[in-house]
Amino acid sequence: MTKIVFLRRDGIYYGFEEHGHTGFGEEGEDILCSALSAMTMLIINTVEISYASNIDYTISDTEALITVRCLEALPKYGKDEKKRYAIGGLFMGYYYQLNDLLEEYGDYLDVDVRDDDSET
Repeated sequence: MTKIVFLRRDGIYYGFEEHGHTGFGEEGEDILCSALSAMTMLIINTVEISYASNIDYTISDTEALITVRCLEALPKYGKDEKKRYAIGGLFMGYYYQLNDLLEEYGDYLDVDVRDDDSET
């Protein structure tokens, strides 16, 4: 199962962590895993290239762990309000897309939100 935990502060989505293998199909033929990978890379590339923003991410194949964070979605770090809104909206859109997938793939996917009250 892949567990995806979204990071949210003051109602603003600014990142997520994906951990584990879905187990939906054989390695190399798992369409659910492929979909998650494609959506994750779309978010990383869109934020980094299209929005010209700093995005911190790590991908560990050995640990089946991906972490993605963009503090520029938060008012404290992002000075451009439109860019903050776009980045936060992209993360939130991924959250809702995954919740739609839970209807069909709930045995292979878990989605949650962690509210972060830290000052980082």
